Amino acid sequence: MAKEVLQIFKSLHSRNYRLYFIGQGISLIGTWMQNIALSWLVYRLTGSVFLLGLVGFTSQIPTLLLTPVSGVVTDRFNRLGILKLTQISYMILALSMTLLVMLNLVSVWHIIVLSVLAGIVTAFDAPARQSLVIDLIDHPEDLGNAIALNSAIFNGARLIGPAVAGITIAAVGEGICFLLNTLSFIAVLVALIQIRVREKKAVLHLENFKKSFAEGFHYTFQSFPIRTLILLLALMSLTGISFTVLLPAYAKEILHGGSDTLGYLMSALGAGALIAALYMASRKTVIGLGRNIAMSIGALTMAIILASFSRNLYVSYIWCFFGGLSMILLLSSINTLLQTITDEDKRGRVMSFYAMALMGTTPIGNLIAGWIASKTGIPHTLLIFGIITFGTGIWFSLSLRTFRRYVRPIYIEKGILPGLPDEIV
Repeated sequence: MAKEVLQIFKSLHSRNYRLYFIGQGISLIGTWMQNIALSWLVYRLTGSVFLLGLVGFTSQIPTLLLTPVSGVVTDRFNRLGILKLTQISYMILALSMTLLVMLNLVSVWHIIVLSVLAGIVTAFDAPARQSLVIDLIDHPEDLGNAIALNSAIFNGARLIGPAVAGITIAAVGEGICFLLNTLSFIAVLVALIQIRVREKKAVLHLENFKKSFAEGFHYTFQSFPIRTLILLLALMSLTGISFTVLLPAYAKEILHGGSDTLGYLMSALGAGALIAALYMASRKTVIGLGRNIAMSIGALTMAIILASFSRNLYVSYIWCFFGGLSMILLLSSINTLLQTITDEDKRGRVMSFYAMALMGTTPIGNLIAGWIASKTGIPHTLLIFGIITFGTGIWFSLSLRTFRRYVRPIYIEKGILPGLPDEIV
C-alpha cells in the first residue's frame, strides 16, 4: 500500500517540481475562490445567463487569438521567466478587482475589461506552464505523473476554494475572495523564484517568426494523432466542458439556492476531478490512455444529460462529482498523450494549440450556452450539449483504431511499447 502511495507522488522527489507544486497549490485555492466570486458577482449584478456566458467568452477568447504567437514565444524564450511575468500580471489584475469591489465601484464593464486582460495573460501563461513541467522533473519518465499531479493540485483547490468562497460570499461578500486571491499569488512567486532550471537564451527574430509558426502548425496538423487529440479537445471544450458556465444560474434558478449552493456544486466537481487526477498519477504507463478518453467521454455525456433532468440538490452533487471525474480523466489523458508523442523542440507550439483548443473554444461554448439558455432554458441547453458530447464520443471511438496505428511506432521509438499489441495503446 505504501508503495502505491509513493507511486502517486513520485514526481515530487524532484526539487523544482516540488516547489512549483506547493506554490501552485496555495495560489490555485485563491484562484478558485475568485472564479466563484466573479461568476456570482456577475449574476448578482445582472441576473442574466447570457452575460454569464459573455464574461466567460471575454475572459478566454484572447487565448484563441494569441496562443499561436505565444507558442512560438514559449519555444524560443525561457519558460520560467514567462511564468514569473504572467503570475505578476495576474496578481495586479486581482488587486484591481479587489479594489473595485471593496470600494463598491464595480460594474459589468469593469469585469469584462479585466477579463479580457486576464485572457491575454492566460494566452502566454498556459503554453509556458504546460511546457515547463518537463523542465522541472529530474526523470523524463515521471512526466505523466507530474501532469496528473498538476491536475490533482488544480482540482484539490477546486474542491476547497469554491466551498470556502460560497460561505465567504454569503457572510461578507465577494470582495474578500478577490483579496485572498491577490495574496495567494505571493506563494507561487516565491516558489518560482527558488526554482533553478537551465536557462534558455532568447533566439526569436522577427524574420523567422513566421517560419517558426508555420513549422509548428504543420507539425501539429499533419500528425494524425496530434491533430485528432487537438480536434477532440476543441469539440469537448465547445460543449462538454463549457456547461459549467451555467452553474451560478443552475444553483439559483433550478435548485433555488444561493452562493453556498454554487460553492458546494463546484466542490463536488472538484472532488470527482481530484479522484480522477490521483488515479492518473498512480498510473505507471501511458498505455491505455486512448481507451481512457473514450470511456471518460461516455461518463461525461451521462453526467450532462442527468444534469438536464435533475431538480434535486443531492442528485446534482452526484452528477457534478461524475462530471468532474470524467472531465479530468479526459483532459489529463489528452495532455499526457500529447506531451508524450510530441518532439521536445516543438512542445511549446503544440501545447499552445492544446491551450487554444481547451481555453480558446470554451469561450465560444460559454457564449453559445448563455445564448441558448436565455432562449430555451438551462435544462434544454444541458440536454443539447449532452447529445453533442455523445456524438463526439462516437466519432473518437470510430477513430481509435487508426489513432493506435499511428501512435504505436512513436511508443516503440521511445521505448514505451516494445512488442505489445495495438489494442492496448
